[in-house]
Amino acid sequence: MKKTPNRSLAIPAPRRDTRLQLCLLALLIVAAAISLPVAAQGMPVPQPSPGLMPNPAAGKTLFEKNCASCHGANLQGSDKGPPMLSKIYEPSHHGDAAFQLAVKNGSRAHHWKFGDMAPVPGLSPDDVAQITAYVRLEQRKAGIQ
Repeated sequence: MKKTPNRSLAIPAPRRDTRLQLCLLALLIVAAAISLPVAAQGMPVPQPSPGLMPNPAAGKTLFEKNCASCHGANLQGSDKGPPMLSKIYEPSHHGDAAFQLAVKNGSRAHHWKFGDMAPVPGLSPDDVAQITAYVRLEQRKAGIQ
């Protein structure tokens, strides 16, 4: 019976160092990729007045005047803009701050093919909070949590 030499399963030091360096490089790349969207969104989010209690009824009136021409009278969307009664706009995907930023700065098209959304002049952060309260109420009625 022929004996085979005892081969250790250990990785030789030079190869181990190279693997460690590659793992660290991969970790660094992943961390950078995760942090880029956060850094890119460094613009300040407009804040409603402290203590404001947003009112969905007031929000409905503001929505009808400022948003319905694109997002539809019943939040169902139109040929100009997407429906707000979509899982895409659920709070865990587009939080309330996204509404504030979109109204103030506009929003580039990223879920739909309607083109970019222009900023909406004349709406205060309080107005947007009222509109958001209305949209969230209607979303809950539609089963969007």
